[in-house]
Amino acid sequence: MGDITLTSATRNNLLSLQSTSTLIGRTQERLATGLKVNSAIDDALAFFKARNLNARASDLGAIKDNISNGISTIKAAIQGLEAMEAVLKQMKALAQSAISAPESSTRAKLASQFNELRSQVDNLTEDARFNGVNLLKNTTAAFESGSDQLTVKFNERTEANAINQLVVSGLTVSDYNKIIATSAQATGTAGVTSVWGQTGTAAVTGINAAIRAIDSALVTVRQVAQNFGTNSAMLSIRADFTTNLINTLRGGASQLVNADLNEESANLLSLQTRQQLGTISLGIAQQSEQSILRLF
Repeated sequence: MGDITLTSATRNNLLSLQSTSTLIGRTQERLATGLKVNSAIDDALAFFKARNLNARASDLGAIKDNISNGISTIKAAIQGLEAMEAVLKQMKALAQSAISAPESSTRAKLASQFNELRSQVDNLTEDARFNGVNLLKNTTAAFESGSDQLTVKFNERTEANAINQLVVSGLTVSDYNKIIATSAQATGTAGVTSVWGQTGTAAVTGINAAIRAIDSALVTVRQVAQNFGTNSAMLSIRADFTTNLINTLRGGASQLVNADLNEESANLLSLQTRQQLGTISLGIAQQSEQSILRLF
C-alpha cells in the first residue's frame, strides 16, 4: 500500500495546528509553574545563573541564622551583666548601711546578706549562657582558660584569607576577678562577720574596702556590657545587610526564570484563538478534496 499523500494546504494547516498545540502546552506549563524557564532545556544560561543565585541566597540564609544566634548569645551576656550590676548596687547599699549601723550585731547580719548577694553574682555568670555558649564564664572547662568565645561568620567563603567574621571574646579572667574575686577578698574569706562585726575603725576599714571593690566591679561590668553592646549593634547591621542581600539575590534569580503571568495569559488566549482558526482553515482545505469525491 502506498503512502497517503496530503495536499499542500492540508499539510500546512496540520503543521500550523501542531505548532500551535506545542505553544499552548508551553504556555499552560508556564502559567501552572509561574516559571518561563523550568529546566536547562528552556534556557540553559538563565537556568544555571538563577540556580547559582538561589544557592548563594540559601547559604546566606544559614549565615543569617548564625548571626541571629550570635546576637541572642550577646544579649544573654548583657542581661547577665545588667543583673550583676543590680546585685552589686544592692551589695554597695548593704555596705553603706553597715557603716552607719551602731550595733555590731546589725553589721554582722548585713555582712551575711552581703556574702549571699556576692554568691549570686557568681551564679549569674554561670547561668548567662545561650545555645551552649557563655560569654561570662566558660561552661566546658576550668575558668582559668577564660570564658567562651563567640565566632560569627558573615560570608559563605571557605578560603582562610577570604572569610569575613567577627570574634567576640568573653569575660577575661582578669575582669572576672575584678567582679567576683576582688569583692570576696575585700570582704574577707575567713568570715566577713568577724570583720564587719568589730567595733571602731577595723569594721569601717573592712567595709570601705568592700565598697571600693564593688565600685571597681561596677566599672568593669559597665565596660564589658558596653563592649558587648557594640558587638551586638555590629551583628544587627550585618543581619540587616544579609537579609537585604538575600532578597536581592532571590529577586535577580526570579527575573531570570519567572514568567509574566499577564503576558502568558494573553498568549494563551491568542493561541487558543489561533487554534480555532487553524481548525477552520483545515476544514476549508479539505472541502476541495471532498468535492472530488462527489464526481464519483
